[in-house]
Amino acid sequence: MRVFAILAALLLTSAAAWAQPKFNFEKDNHDFGEIVEGKIASYEYKFVNTGDQPLIIANVQASCGCTSPFWTKEPILPGKTGIVKASYNSNGRPGAFSKSLTVTANVPEGNKQLTFRGNVIGKGQMPTVTEEMKKNSATLAIDKTSVGLGKLEPGQTAVARFTVTNKGKAPLEIYDASSASMTTTWAISKPSLATGESGTLEITYRAPSKPGKVTETITVSSTDYNNFFTKLTMTAEVKDVSGQSSVMKSGAAVPFK
Repeated sequence: MRVFAILAALLLTSAAAWAQPKFNFEKDNHDFGEIVEGKIASYEYKFVNTGDQPLIIANVQASCGCTSPFWTKEPILPGKTGIVKASYNSNGRPGAFSKSLTVTANVPEGNKQLTFRGNVIGKGQMPTVTEEMKKNSATLAIDKTSVGLGKLEPGQTAVARFTVTNKGKAPLEIYDASSASMTTTWAISKPSLATGESGTLEITYRAPSKPGKVTETITVSSTDYNNFFTKLTMTAEVKDVSGQSSVMKSGAAVPFK
């Protein structure tokens, strides 16, 4: 009986030693290809726990501060799926890049390394576009291409709003909306517009110090690969009204009536 008890204990110990979680990633590397500078490129590495114990990710460490990782925080049960997501900020980083994520989890190997690479092209440059990309592209439709801002004081700001709609097949993303004079800033209500979805593009313009009539051309670049650049025009009349009645209301600059 004692021999059987020892054998049973050894079997239980052996079974416990073999019971463990296990990573099974669909892929452990990704190529973003060309990215227009300013875009935050993201990719999800999906995996299945093919072991027989819950898998817990303790930490994901990026190889640089330009990458923000995200991962499934709760335990992943055997047979269930989890993700590790990498988001790369390309702003101010033109050129080729190759980065990695180190995933620490309760798996036998301890750490798992995921890699990604790509090439950031400068703003105002058009990426290499294939016929397949054109065929399945987003399509940017905009409600107007010109806006009159009226009369502005030197240094005063005004905001023009454009309604942007995606009439294509793929999600629409705005890469940039800027002017050569650097007198404008922009914002989009949603970073990605699905097919048929609309959003608001806001262009904020700061009037120059010199009075006179001004025309500002805004170049919008997007994932519409059949029309990568869209031109918008903003016009205004800058007038110096020093000594006249103020056009300031509640501390905020407002356009002339």
